[in-house]
Amino acid sequence: MRKFISFLFIIVLSVISCDKENRRVYSVSLPHRDLDAILADGKIKAVTNINQTSYFIYKGEPMGFHFELLKRFADHLDVELEIIPRNDIDDAMKLLQDGEADLLAIGLSISANRKEMMRFTEPIMQSTEMLVQRKPNGWSKMTAEDIGKKLVRNQLDLAGRTVYVQKGSSYAQRLYSLERESGIDIGIIEVPFDAEELARQVARGEIEFTICDDYMSNLIGSLYSELDLGTAVSLPQDIAWSVRKDGTNALMDELNDWLIKFKATREYAMIEKKYFKGARSASMASSEFFATETGKVSPYDDIIRHYSDSIGWDWRLVAALIYQESGFNPSITSPRGAYGLMQVMPETGKHFGLDVTRSVDNNIYAGVRYLRLLNTIFDDKVPNPDERIKFILASYNAGHGHILDAIKLAEKNGLDPGIWDNNVALCLERKSDPVYYDDPVVKNGRLREGVEVNAYVSDILERYEHYKNIK
Repeated sequence: MRKFISFLFIIVLSVISCDKENRRVYSVSLPHRDLDAILADGKIKAVTNINQTSYFIYKGEPMGFHFELLKRFADHLDVELEIIPRNDIDDAMKLLQDGEADLLAIGLSISANRKEMMRFTEPIMQSTEMLVQRKPNGWSKMTAEDIGKKLVRNQLDLAGRTVYVQKGSSYAQRLYSLERESGIDIGIIEVPFDAEELARQVARGEIEFTICDDYMSNLIGSLYSELDLGTAVSLPQDIAWSVRKDGTNALMDELNDWLIKFKATREYAMIEKKYFKGARSASMASSEFFATETGKVSPYDDIIRHYSDSIGWDWRLVAALIYQESGFNPSITSPRGAYGLMQVMPETGKHFGLDVTRSVDNNIYAGVRYLRLLNTIFDDKVPNPDERIKFILASYNAGHGHILDAIKLAEKNGLDPGIWDNNVALCLERKSDPVYYDDPVVKNGRLREGVEVNAYVSDILERYEHYKNIK
């Protein structure tokens, strides 16, 4: 035993030992999750950027080029998608290398250095790196030729200039290579901002130059007409996703097979056009409800915050519920007569002394009061507050009587009555079967829509996870 402890101690020392010269602490990576583990877990974890092209929230809905591709790949695998937002490239790569993410989807260019650290998929697109600079004063009254004479059009003319680029990006590596190849000196400043934010800074006159990929040119040019993006600083490069270096080829093979087939579809062409061509991407990015920049999900955020505080819920969870109910349409009426943002029945509003058709404020207040009532019903039955939220959401959709029936069925059939997934949720689905809805413990009869109720709960919680990325 003593020998084993000594051996273990040596292993631990070797893992956490400090290199005295570099003062570098080494850590143990998590086990690599390959395709079999992802399928068994039912979830794929992907790192991507929060910005105007990769991943963002617009009018309450998660969107973005890389997000839409990731979502479709997750659907192809029949697993859930967990987005891990990171705009720092080094942080993103560390999450992948440490096994905390399965896939890096931030549109990295393929380079020899990066190939040593990770494996790249088939290219998603090709891109050329372009210099971003302000047009000269009075440019709107000048000819294109005269404008060009006042701009940097030759890479060598960057000698003595200062260019700001994202830390750890291929843009920085390209500029360092240009210095070595040409012998010129460029002021290369690496900062923790992505190309889209740096383009904004150029437009505001805070910095003189940055670099972006040419697929961003339409978006950036539409947002900032004062910017020029006509000077290439690189040859075309392949842009791809990546997975860890170790592990089997299963995930990589599945990704590549799916990418090759999906890129040939009309659906892919439509997604590409949606984010990189036309005016729609610019109109979304300039909207008041481009939540990634403004923090706004809807016009009613302040009211939602106010009443969410009264029940101790995160306002973003209530907002996710409201989006599910009405898509933030305050005047919608259901076939059953439920009204407004929170689809409250007028009779329910009257129970709380409120006319839910009179104002948005009344409608949200009545909906939140109902959530509070549901919380009291399940407070002693579901002690875990995170689990209780699922019971409350299901009750908001189907009525608490059906959920209480499902709890009784779970108790009777040896399942956990305090856990939703694969326990009470399963019994709720079984309430469409006479074997279960005719059971003496069932007091509220048949429920045909148990599967839909479970999807309702899942959709709200998935949207809530996206809303939590809003700062």
